Amino acid sequence: MTQASTPDLLTLHAVRLTGFGDTPEVAARFGLRLDETAGRLEAHRAAGRVARSAFAAVSGWSLTEEGRRLGESLLRDEIDAVGGREIVVEAHRAFVPLNDVVAHACTTVQLDPSPENHEAAWQALSGVAADLSGLEDRLADCLTRFEGYHRRFATALFRSDDDPAWLTGTDVDSCHRVWFELHEDLIATLGLSR
Repeated sequence: MTQASTPDLLTLHAVRLTGFGDTPEVAARFGLRLDETAGRLEAHRAAGRVARSAFAAVSGWSLTEEGRRLGESLLRDEIDAVGGREIVVEAHRAFVPLNDVVAHACTTVQLDPSPENHEAAWQALSGVAADLSGLEDRLADCLTRFEGYHRRFATALFRSDDDPAWLTGTDVDSCHRVWFELHEDLIATLGLSR
């Protein structure tokens, strides 16, 4: 039942999950070849599905509305083709209460990054990491593109011992960033909104 997504779908989906990423970041998200990803991005830009923009010294790709619609259609077709919709629906149900824990822990640290709040958030997120492992296993049994969330989350949690930015930072693959991406992945796959 496990299915690997097409590189074209993964390219569009990586743009959605990163929100705004350069070509190497888009390629790296799913381990795609850089040269092929660059070609796919240019083809998607020509079709009006992605746009490239720059702010100061930073440039990257983002989805257009057309790209978002196409991506959701491809994701819907993919999950239906493998008969995995119910698995993703159940995973999303299990995700929702964990999301409350992550949101509370991250918000608390963002508002007051004291050592006490960092420790409390670390404890709460450690429990979530354990649950995430099983959640990812169920999802990855359906679609391989769901692999890696637990490893990334656990790595960020481990690294946060030395640098608190790994809990909530936006410029590193922090717990918050990984969790936000998983949330986006689930709602995109199911065609939901936040």
